Amino acid sequence: MEKKQNSLFVGTLAKGLRLLRAFDESHVSLSLAELVARTGLEKSAVQRLAYTLHHEGMLERDPGTRRYRPSHAWLELAYAYYWSDPLISRALPKLIEFSRAYGEIVNLAQISGDHIIYSLRLPNQRTQFAASIVGRRLPALGTASGRVMLSTWSDAEVEHALETWPVHSATPKTIIDRDLIALDIARARQEGFAITKAQMMLNEISLAVPVISIDGRADAALQVSVSSLTFDEARLKEEILPALLDTASGIPG
Repeated sequence: MEKKQNSLFVGTLAKGLRLLRAFDESHVSLSLAELVARTGLEKSAVQRLAYTLHHEGMLERDPGTRRYRPSHAWLELAYAYYWSDPLISRALPKLIEFSRAYGEIVNLAQISGDHIIYSLRLPNQRTQFAASIVGRRLPALGTASGRVMLSTWSDAEVEHALETWPVHSATPKTIIDRDLIALDIARARQEGFAITKAQMMLNEISLAVPVISIDGRADAALQVSVSSLTFDEARLKEEILPALLDTASGIPG
């Protein structure tokens, strides 16, 4: 309501952005009817918005099925983002060095509202397609990266996150008890790293360390994913953790 009452707020633009956000990894191609259902907007508005976005090059339209999907313009926007964020250029060489030395999946995660978003991902030979694409967003409370970033925030911010940020079960082993998540964040504050097991994928162990800014706060983290079939927590701490901490310390936040 506050946005709509602000004279600077452009409602039509907001509706257009809502339509673009209807597309995700599970909805890569949408009909007009599906766009209506996904956005909650009126059919006539969706029709005009989709036509305009197609005309402006933001959406592709299949002439046979009349379904819409994202266009290459989205990649152009991602390209502009990469040039705009100085953390990306500072982190990428460090992640390449780490990946070459250890051969494990390493990601740069950044906080994005109440989610994390993977802005750099260096896969290895075992990586699945979904785990190699940048831009994936996950609920921050369910990830090692989100928890280790929160561990550097103030008590009030952590309390607010624990009360209001979403949690959901991605696997049968996902922890959704907020008290247990709070304990994990407190542990990360003491130890300087966070480890989760089978939270987003079964047979996955995730290790994350914060990328600390000059004020002592982290809005980014380095994260390594390994298979629990080949690694246990002790081996991860011994072989990977020291190098990951060293890599993060070399990236000014």
